[in-house]
Amino acid sequence: MPTFSCRRRLGAAAIVIALVTFLYAPSLRAAEGTFSKVEVLSVADEFFGGVTKGLAEVVEKVFSDLGEPNAYIIGEEVSGAFIFGLRYGKGELNRKGHKGMTVYWQGPSLGFDFGGNASKSFVLVYNMSDPEALYQRYPSIDGSIYVVAGVGVNYQRAGNTTLAPIRTGVGLRFGGNLGYVHYTKGASAVPF
Repeated sequence: MPTFSCRRRLGAAAIVIALVTFLYAPSLRAAEGTFSKVEVLSVADEFFGGVTKGLAEVVEKVFSDLGEPNAYIIGEEVSGAFIFGLRYGKGELNRKGHKGMTVYWQGPSLGFDFGGNASKSFVLVYNMSDPEALYQRYPSIDGSIYVVAGVGVNYQRAGNTTLAPIRTGVGLRFGGNLGYVHYTKGASAVPF
């Protein structure tokens, strides 16, 4: 009989541990300050006015490559190019448990790139320990084909911080380019 009692206690202990882990896992994620795929898709749904199959696939790809982000930026941008290009944007940086912060970005590009577009931009931010780490230049390789609308993502990395801008917008643009995007606290007409 003592063996049966010991097994029962071990089984009860295992159930209690499993329940505690299950119940507190969301709290642990909040303490980490990361956003789950469900949270990101919910914000994207509200921001873009619905999640299309293409957008859901892009989010799925980013999560499979990089995991859960610890911040995101929602905003809008305009860009255009005729070999030399410019990009300007404005958005709000969001982190768990913190007030949103306005952020701007601008940057030049050079390449076989023609046309212009206006986009909603949803940037997933990874490994950002402090918002000050965001404010720097991120090298960018971008290729786009916009004929009325499209969804695209590319990865930008500087130091330990990685950005995954997801853009959907309208315009007429074709090509690829190299450049950088400079994230700043204030708006600037100078893209450099």
